[in-house]
Amino acid sequence: MSTDQLVMEIPIPEGVQVEATPEKIVVKGAQGQVERRRINPGMKIEVKGKVVVIAAARNSRRERKVAGTLQAHIKNMMAGVREKYRYTLRICSGHFPMNVTSSRTDLTVKNFYGEKIPRIIKIPEAASVRVDGFEIVVESADKEVAGQTAASIEQLCRITNRDRRIFQDGIWIVNKGTRRQE
Repeated sequence: MSTDQLVMEIPIPEGVQVEATPEKIVVKGAQGQVERRRINPGMKIEVKGKVVVIAAARNSRRERKVAGTLQAHIKNMMAGVREKYRYTLRICSGHFPMNVTSSRTDLTVKNFYGEKIPRIIKIPEAASVRVDGFEIVVESADKEVAGQTAASIEQLCRITNRDRRIFQDGIWIVNKGTRRQE
């Protein structure tokens, strides 16, 4: 166990602004804004010029793990405001033809296994969802929002009491977490 102070530095890329308050961290860029609540009172985060500094009073294993997690979150936030995260889902309907439509606020799946009542999921404001033929594309500057939205869409068409080898209908994630290619 070391008693030195722990200091980690993250360089801020061009076109990205970072604000750190005691309550939250806000990262702004060309593709939007991502904010995250601070949950580690022992970690001190501040912006010094073009560097984000994460500091802790001690340099123990626990503090290094928490600081590494914070560093990864901040890097993901910076990457997301430069290029949005994209998840691609595939619509597979072998038994009944599914009809999938999306609006700004929700995604609707009609005729899933011949059901009369459509399945509807609310889309978070930070995510955008579009349907392109047999593909659904989820994009967001926040990696966690994009991933959770894609997972919720996949779970929307989850079935039980059927043989998964035969009944493969549903909406499945085929590409996850990649940033948009220029």
